[in-house]
Amino acid sequence: MSLDQLKETFIAKNGESKYPVRIFNAPGRVNLIGEHIDYNGGYVLPAALEFGTTLIVRERDDHKIHLASGNIPFEATLDLDGLGDKKSGEWIDYPIGVFVELSKMGCKFTQGYDLYFYGEIPNGAGLSSSASIEVVTAYALLSLAGKETDTIEIARLSQRVENQYVGVNSGIMDQFAVANGKQDHAILLMCDTLEYKHVPFRTGSYKLVIGNTNKRRGLVDSAYNERRSQCEEALDILKKEIPTLEYLAHLKPDQFETVKDHIQDDIVRRRAQHVIEENQRVLDSVEALSSNDLKTFGQYMNQSHESLRDLYEVSCKELDVMVEEARKIPGTLGSRMTGAGFGGCTVSLVHEDSVDQFVQQVGERYRAAAGIKGEFYVCGVGDGVKELKGDN
Repeated sequence: MSLDQLKETFIAKNGESKYPVRIFNAPGRVNLIGEHIDYNGGYVLPAALEFGTTLIVRERDDHKIHLASGNIPFEATLDLDGLGDKKSGEWIDYPIGVFVELSKMGCKFTQGYDLYFYGEIPNGAGLSSSASIEVVTAYALLSLAGKETDTIEIARLSQRVENQYVGVNSGIMDQFAVANGKQDHAILLMCDTLEYKHVPFRTGSYKLVIGNTNKRRGLVDSAYNERRSQCEEALDILKKEIPTLEYLAHLKPDQFETVKDHIQDDIVRRRAQHVIEENQRVLDSVEALSSNDLKTFGQYMNQSHESLRDLYEVSCKELDVMVEEARKIPGTLGSRMTGAGFGGCTVSLVHEDSVDQFVQQVGERYRAAAGIKGEFYVCGVGDGVKELKGDN
């Protein structure tokens, strides 16, 4: 839907007003490489996508907020007084949580707002639709209030919304990438310290193709807790040999080779091996992308998937089938699962001339093998949150 159409829909729903309509956008995100190492002191390499969430917002004369969406029928009109006292369990909890967190920070809301959200991110695909809603809401409200829009602070605020108001114990990668994305760049991010830098990701004639397995991820929470516990066990063992070691990912692969036999449990040793090698792959990927070496980066993507499948064991049949079929397409440089695992999405780097064949052939073969219809999103790397003005 075009911005003009969205604006017309907004006015048809909310009527004319003396206040100007303003339009903001925040992207979705994909993690290019660096899985299950954020909680082990490692780096991640996410990128903002070219599609996301558009928010049309306008001030009101009263003390109410009206929340509506072009994607979900549920909408609500609420009074700013007492806002957030009770969660609804609906999508509106995300923007309401932003109002709550901004209020805690001393942001006074003296008048109401009409807010209309239109999302291009499929819900449940693992592309951060919730982070996109949180970040675009915070950025818009701060902009309307004439406050500073510090995108690092907006990422922190949005994570608090997710953790404390919505009640999902997520890390900060999603919100950070959505808030701080940059066109044709990935973000090398250390999640604990928020140390980061933009890394050139000039895909040229290649496209990112995100494949949604549409497999429900029922094992994620229990597997996450188990893997985290195994990593902590490995760290405790290795600290006896290297007392200064703070995180598993701080070990280099050659260092790990000299101490790995102290971890007698084969499963725990394999978990640690994934963490240490995956972190090195992220750093090697940055070097490859800085040299515009997409072929080598694609090889690191492949290695990442194999490690997640064989060492960390968080893949599943559906992800493996989609990755295997993706790699059979001429023009695919690399393909891997992305996200927590046991379902969700794959990300592949595919030559633009092969994209149509990729979508058709991988889709058909995936459905035949998995019995589920997959979905595919073709995109490039876009900017982080921003206000849309003029003809944008």
